[in-house]
Amino acid sequence: MKPYLLLTPGPLTTSETVKETMMTDWCTWDEDYNLGIVQELRKELVGIATKNTEEYTSVLLQGSGTYCVEAVLGTTITSKDKLLICSNGAYGDRMGNIAEYYHLDYDMLAFEETESISLGYLDDYLSNNSDITHVAFVHCETTTGILNSIKELSHIIKMHGKKLIVDCMSSFGGIPIDVEELNIDFLISSSNKCIQGVPGFGFIIARRSELIRCKGIARSLSLDIYDQWETMEKGHGKWRFTSPTHVVRAFKQALTELFEEGGVEARYQRYCENHRILVEGMRSLGFQTLLEDNIQSPIITSFLYPHEDFNFKVFYQALKVKGFVIYPGKISKADTFRIGNIGDVHPDDFHRLVEAVHETKY
Repeated sequence: MKPYLLLTPGPLTTSETVKETMMTDWCTWDEDYNLGIVQELRKELVGIATKNTEEYTSVLLQGSGTYCVEAVLGTTITSKDKLLICSNGAYGDRMGNIAEYYHLDYDMLAFEETESISLGYLDDYLSNNSDITHVAFVHCETTTGILNSIKELSHIIKMHGKKLIVDCMSSFGGIPIDVEELNIDFLISSSNKCIQGVPGFGFIIARRSELIRCKGIARSLSLDIYDQWETMEKGHGKWRFTSPTHVVRAFKQALTELFEEGGVEARYQRYCENHRILVEGMRSLGFQTLLEDNIQSPIITSFLYPHEDFNFKVFYQALKVKGFVIYPGKISKADTFRIGNIGDVHPDDFHRLVEAVHETKY
């Protein structure tokens, strides 16, 4: 049995059946693996992302989600391009860090961590900076749990004719998204988020025509998403370098369980209910949320320390003993902690968590 529930934004609590699938070894050259698992999950990912499956494709890449963000920026932005990064948290800032490493020509629109990316400011900036070719932002910033307005932001970016890169690391599979309706060119996510797999690889849902244009651009061998994609296409699921077979098989099982639950919409409703129970319960105990409700995602929730003498480590350990592992805060302007609502966790778990917090001296 699980010693505790991971109430974090990933790695997260996985089902026993997802874990059990990792008990078998797979050959990376075998068709049972490449055709039966890799190619099938690549198709399923595109099917989750859009109804227009012909226009889009998927690329799988070893490593964490940040590997995929770096791979996309390093494979799509040429010396003739200029990137605009909109950031209101650590993961948007990390895009800027990557751009610095790659010596990309870029601008950064920085917003407060408790503030949504401003639609008006973005529109005005693009109106006055025609040299911008690509725009990137994070859909759900797990720094705080803030949910940026992906539909409205995408509309403005496409109205100005820019290419769009969206980090949907913590939202894909847990919040309904259609990449074609939103005109997203590159969507990035990871195996250990809302699909509820385990850590080990990330993936990119790419507009096929834009991905083809990336041939020969990459500054990195391992992080060349065009070459990775071409190898998978021609090799019918074959990875360029050693595939994380156990993780991939677990992810395939996690996808099956997503469909059995009722798809992304059903999972979204469960996450929303988890969040509702958590927030109502914590507020009844005197805790305050960091964010206003209208910009809060159902993915992860930040709470302010209840008083000056609050000791997070003591609180953390007390909850861990009761079977719940939570997350420290990640912003500089307020003392916070975070509780994730995603993974193989359900409303009853959050009723039990609220009771555990009630029983804990804090």
